[in-house]
Amino acid sequence: MASCANCAAPLPANSQVCRYCGVRNDMDLLGRQAVRVADAGVKRQCPNCEIGLQTVALSREGTPDIERCSECFGLFFDPGELEVLLEDSVAPVADFNLPLLQNINRERYQADRPVKYLKCPVCQVLMNRMLYGYQSGVVVNRCKGHGVWLDNGQISHLLEWKKAGGQLLDRKKAVERQARGRTETANTEFRSNYAAPTNQAGGEFEVLETIAEVVFKLFE
Repeated sequence: MASCANCAAPLPANSQVCRYCGVRNDMDLLGRQAVRVADAGVKRQCPNCEIGLQTVALSREGTPDIERCSECFGLFFDPGELEVLLEDSVAPVADFNLPLLQNINRERYQADRPVKYLKCPVCQVLMNRMLYGYQSGVVVNRCKGHGVWLDNGQISHLLEWKKAGGQLLDRKKAVERQARGRTETANTEFRSNYAAPTNQAGGEFEVLETIAEVVFKLFE
């Protein structure tokens, strides 16, 4: 679980506001990265607060700059940036811990959270809501052309998910889906190749049967 940078108390699920000291924590990246504002421009707009997003730079080399709202601390990632950040911020794991993943999701699940469709910070078109990865429990807003929006606290959830082996489990399920798809395709091709001759043979049998009935009537 993420901790408050001010008093070290555990932060509530899906929030960066400390319940003990009241400090609003910035992005939690397991304490491994410092954050500085690289650009306070207003080209991209927060879909929640409708103010310009800041561009923030992370201290680790190779980590992409990302957009952040200074009010709600939501984050916007260009295509591929979220995956780079997850890879850079969490050490590789050898296996997945399914009970831990389930506990993380139970703790962070918000049954009363309203479903809200947000506009893309770039094109202002409504984004699609989708689950990020198998057993992640994180529903993100994605614009196919411009990137992914994460609400306050969701980056912490995804970091915990990856640390518990969620990304490994997601890749395992993807391989299984591909294998099922290949099997279904092969079965479909098999049926299409062998169904036609069977029907054709049945049709020829019906024709022969009709001819036999005509010949039989001629000799009655």
